[in-house]
Amino acid sequence: MTLVSTQWLNENLGKIKIIDCSWHMPSTKRNGYREYLEEHIPGAIFFDLDKNSEPNTDLPHMLPKSSCFQKIASNLGINNEDKIVFYDNSDVFSACRCWFTFAYFGHDLKKLAILNGGLKKWKLESKIISKTIKPIKKSEYIVNEQKHLVKNMKDILENISDRKFEVIDARSKGRFEGLEPEPRSNLKSGHIENSKNLPFAECLNKTNDTFKSKKNLIKIFEKIGLDGSKNTVFTCGSGITASVLALAFRLINDNYSPTIYDGSWSEYGKIR
Repeated sequence: MTLVSTQWLNENLGKIKIIDCSWHMPSTKRNGYREYLEEHIPGAIFFDLDKNSEPNTDLPHMLPKSSCFQKIASNLGINNEDKIVFYDNSDVFSACRCWFTFAYFGHDLKKLAILNGGLKKWKLESKIISKTIKPIKKSEYIVNEQKHLVKNMKDILENISDRKFEVIDARSKGRFEGLEPEPRSNLKSGHIENSKNLPFAECLNKTNDTFKSKKNLIKIFEKIGLDGSKNTVFTCGSGITASVLALAFRLINDNYSPTIYDGSWSEYGKIR
């Protein structure tokens, strides 16, 4: 599926699982879960990116261990055969990170999709909003970890000389070039050597938060000079907006397996 319209979702309410993955940068003083309690798409369950990340690390939003995610998905009542649509109400489009997380733990990519335009577009079209939270019947989700979809620090450092894959950074141009400070403390400015920059917002339409057309996305990726013969790995500040680019790239390449440097700049940019 990869991307579904608000119309499609409205016509399929009750037939699929819907997950609200809203997460906000701490500086916004917003709380995704509290907002979910006030308004959400009917039938949606909430996925907390902070609580459902690896707890035993000082890096933000790292993927949890397989055993942990198996419990998370089971407690959410998710089955391996479920078709799932993710959405958010976030400026960093956190639904894409949740999409990647389920892909990493082996959910069939063809059964995972993002709501194009998210809650913002849903509300602009005056579609039904709910406060009702239905009880969840726990499932027995089975994880099938896809370790090749994640790169670690060792992989990134080796690739600087080996250049076996392309590294694309989703942060703003100012942060990439070291002209703007990082929002997290104890991080230096700059970027991974030999990486390229594509701010994630360039893949989105400003008016309604939808992804740009396939034709325009192709032009955007071509503009940064991707080497089509190599795999593409996305990075950012903490793995969230990197997932936006991974989804955008899959929209123009059905065979692309989304690949993320999970530690991203939160790990690589540490002042040592």
